[in-house]
Amino acid sequence: MNHINKTLIGIVGLITGFNSSAWSQLQKTHHSSELPDIVLIMADDMGYECLSCNGSLSYKTPNLDRLAEQGIRFTHCFSQPLSTPSRVEIMTGKYNYRNYEYFEYLNPNQKTFANYLKEAGYSTCIAGKWQLNGIFYNLPGNQDIDRPNHFGFDEYCLWQLNQPKQNGERYANPLIIQNGKKLEGLENSYGPDIFSNFVCDYIERNSDKPFLIYYPMVLVHDPFVPTPDSPEWNDPSQRYKNNNRHFKEMVEYADKLVGKVESKLKEKGLFENTIFIFTGDNGTNQSIISNTIEGKIAGGKGKTINTGNHVPMIITWPEKIKKGKVSHNIIDFADILPTLADAAGIKPSSYSTDGKSFLSIINGNKKITQNEIFIHYTPRWGKFEHNRWVMNGEYKLYRDGRFYNTLIDPDEKDPLSILTQKEQKIREKFDLILQLKENEFPFNWNDKAFNPPIGN
Repeated sequence: MNHINKTLIGIVGLITGFNSSAWSQLQKTHHSSELPDIVLIMADDMGYECLSCNGSLSYKTPNLDRLAEQGIRFTHCFSQPLSTPSRVEIMTGKYNYRNYEYFEYLNPNQKTFANYLKEAGYSTCIAGKWQLNGIFYNLPGNQDIDRPNHFGFDEYCLWQLNQPKQNGERYANPLIIQNGKKLEGLENSYGPDIFSNFVCDYIERNSDKPFLIYYPMVLVHDPFVPTPDSPEWNDPSQRYKNNNRHFKEMVEYADKLVGKVESKLKEKGLFENTIFIFTGDNGTNQSIISNTIEGKIAGGKGKTINTGNHVPMIITWPEKIKKGKVSHNIIDFADILPTLADAAGIKPSSYSTDGKSFLSIINGNKKITQNEIFIHYTPRWGKFEHNRWVMNGEYKLYRDGRFYNTLIDPDEKDPLSILTQKEQKIREKFDLILQLKENEFPFNWNDKAFNPPIGN
């Protein structure tokens, strides 16, 4: 909605005596004829089992549960098992073997979904966790505070842009760089509040044109520390005392901030035509055990078993999704970029991707876009196993031939040896996909090019 249209509608409202409800409805009607706004929120280290709508009994996530009831809850969304590999893949729409070179690094020669949407006329911003400059390596421009702008973001408010967490953490008294300047006077501030305030302010200032907001949260990554809703927050000396019992409070605070952004969109009359996406970057920290309706689930961050990269995904778009539904379609993080590009009207010929748009699922035109996904995983951090595999919502085949039914055997302890006819056909199909990827980019089992375990 441009400023002229807003002025004309305001004049009409004065003449005809529109009440606030009529004004809001007219705003929505006008906005619905434009490109959708897009808000992508990605929690840090929050596995599938952390949402109560996904069966969690340990945490209460009422805002996300409500969004799931109104939109689409995906049961089979898979990221990478670690942070940077996921962030590189979701932002570029490419498998990691194409462009993941170092932990905590995205090569400036890449283009992100923000670059493409900005070219399509969107205003763009990012808030939260960056960690992509390669600050621990002697790489050109690793202190470049304009790197987010280079990757297509008009504005940013970020932690770990050009300084390591040793110089300042993300929660109490955070070290945050916003649009080129270090924020001062944050001694009694909470980082997640700063980021969510920035997002809401951006919505306020940019409600007259289509926007993309990418909000990679710093929650719920360790250290597990008090939130402003925790009693311990009132004692500054307790604000960085790590204890797993604070994980529950952090999950619930993340849910609270999702509701905060949702409320701001509704306040501005934008929510109806906003594609609102919530997901997580990888599985839950391994030290966390969650109670669910399926029993206890230990976090699998970093591992190749499903708890390492099975993440929540909820999408609402009230203008297109008229009632809540559950999708069992399998989604890979490479699919996000082509989906956002599709929603923005960007032609597939103008970008390269390994993913598939699932916009047709969101708008109700199709039920299935793909039956399996391929994952190449080279952590480049710590001592995690590197591997590649093909999977669907039930079966998984690794490159070394191990074949599992992950519904029956989620910890992957007993590879299948005697197969039904159906399982044999699935295995053959998976093996063909692996061979095609092997021909394109051979996997080096002796590759020990893991970067130093510097923390994430």
